[in-house]
Amino acid sequence: MGYWDTPEGTACVEKTWITTKLATALGLVGSAYHIVAFQPESAMAALQRATSTTVTMASLGAIFGMATCLSAQARGTPDDPLNYFIGGCASGAFLGARTHNPMTGTSACLALGTLAYFTKVGKQEGWRLTGSPRL
Repeated sequence: MGYWDTPEGTACVEKTWITTKLATALGLVGSAYHIVAFQPESAMAALQRATSTTVTMASLGAIFGMATCLSAQARGTPDDPLNYFIGGCASGAFLGARTHNPMTGTSACLALGTLAYFTKVGKQEGWRLTGSPRL
């Protein structure tokens, strides 16, 4: 089952699980690159860095998935891109709380919310980033 296979506002647990898995994978890849680029002094420091990054990313994915789905249910507008903005903003707010910096949270809220909003709009309107042009 893919994320887009079920209607918005339904199957919240499954959709949250999918976004959590994707964010965890991105966290693992990102932390691996970070460890290679900025080598830590010990294996324990590398493990701590990888764990911290991966858990943070997994949390962002879980918060996004659940907030988006619950917003669609609560607002009664399942296909509204605003639900995605709300989910992205909730993830950004968590990032601000994680870093203990309100400016980071505000910026991440706006950035992640806008990215999620346009992702949903692009999906609805059939935007494509790759592939041959349509004639």
